[in-house]
Amino acid sequence: MADLSIYARQNFGNRVGFGERPALLIVDFVEGFTDPAKFGGFNIPDAIRQTERLLAAARAAGLPVAHTRVVYQEDGAELGAFARKVPSLATLTEDAPESRIVPSLTPRPGEYVVKKLHASAFFGTGLAPWLIAKGVDTLLVTGCTTSGCVRASVIDSCAYNFRTIVPRECSGDRAEAPHEANLFDMDQKYADVMPLDAVLERIRPAEAA
Repeated sequence: MADLSIYARQNFGNRVGFGERPALLIVDFVEGFTDPAKFGGFNIPDAIRQTERLLAAARAAGLPVAHTRVVYQEDGAELGAFARKVPSLATLTEDAPESRIVPSLTPRPGEYVVKKLHASAFFGTGLAPWLIAKGVDTLLVTGCTTSGCVRASVIDSCAYNFRTIVPRECSGDRAEAPHEANLFDMDQKYADVMPLDAVLERIRPAEAA
C-alpha cells in the first residue's frame, strides 16, 4: 500500500464537525442505479438500504431533506458535455422508469426534489438557496456514485461553506477502487467521512428534543 503519511505531514484530514442545523442530501438513488446493466454495480444496493436508516432518523429529527434526480428533456435539448461523455444519461428523462427515485426513499411532502443536468446537486439548481433559507450549516451527503455525483456535490457543498459529512455506508459506486479512493480523498480535503452509526448518534438528540 502506498505511503499516505504525506497527507498528515501537510495537515490534511482535519475534522469539520457538525454545526447546529444539519440537513440530509440524497444524491441520485434512482432505479437506474440499482441495475448493473444500466448505471449500477458494486455496493449501491447496500448503500440504499443504509440510507433508509438515515432517512428515517432524519425525518424523525425534523431535518430538512433533499433528493436529486438527473432529468433531461425527451427531445435532448438540454444534453451537454456530461451526456456527450456518457451518452446513456440521455435515457434519464422525466417519465423514464430508471430516473425514478427508489420506492424505499420516496420523497415526502416538504422534501425538496432537485432535478439536475450535471454531476453536482448544486450546479444550476436551487439547492443552495433552499438550504440557506432553512438555516442549514451542516450537510449530510449520501447517494451515488461516490466518485461522480456524490463527490461533485461534496466539493460544491464545501465551496458553499457547509460543514459536509459523508456517512460511509450511505455512499455507493459501481466499482470498489474508485469508491474507496474518493472516500479517502473527500475525507482529506472536503468533508468528514464518518461511520453511519456515529452520524446517527449526532442527530438522535434532536429527535428526542
